[in-house]
Amino acid sequence: MFEWLKKFSKQRLSWLLLFLTALGLELAALYFQYGMGLEPCIQCVYIRAAVAGILLAALLGLMAPGSGPIRVLACMGWLAAAIYGWMEARKLSEIEQLIADGGFYSCALFADFPDWLPLHQWLPAIFDPTGPCGAIDWQFAGASMADWMQWIFVAYALMAVLVLLCQGVRLTTNPYKG
Repeated sequence: MFEWLKKFSKQRLSWLLLFLTALGLELAALYFQYGMGLEPCIQCVYIRAAVAGILLAALLGLMAPGSGPIRVLACMGWLAAAIYGWMEARKLSEIEQLIADGGFYSCALFADFPDWLPLHQWLPAIFDPTGPCGAIDWQFAGASMADWMQWIFVAYALMAVLVLLCQGVRLTTNPYKG
């Protein structure tokens, strides 16, 4: 399995699939915002930033899938973005639960991106928070968007770990090995 996964990670198709899944999530978020009128809170914006990190990692892998160091760097970026996204989605899920239980929570009104990466200024249509935290405006199968994103980021992280681990596997050239 690890040999197959390493061979697959050396192909552009694998990185294209990663890119397309992340792009699909970003487009879905924009549909929820602009098509359905569900305004993103600060946590939603941070989750979008994590998905954008996976997009960038996929682009890096897509540019040079045959280069081992580039693949490892792309996998590490993918894993870091997935972990960050899971943490932000978990935090939002906890806020939603607190509010559902009758508690109160007030989140920041402005994004706190680093000075060297002001996404909310560069792309305000995507990364500017305009909604309140903790409002559950959408559910599917009894789970909120934050709950779904937690599972999605766990899946991304597990796949990143598997792909990263398989990079150390030596591919055999033995034609008799089945």
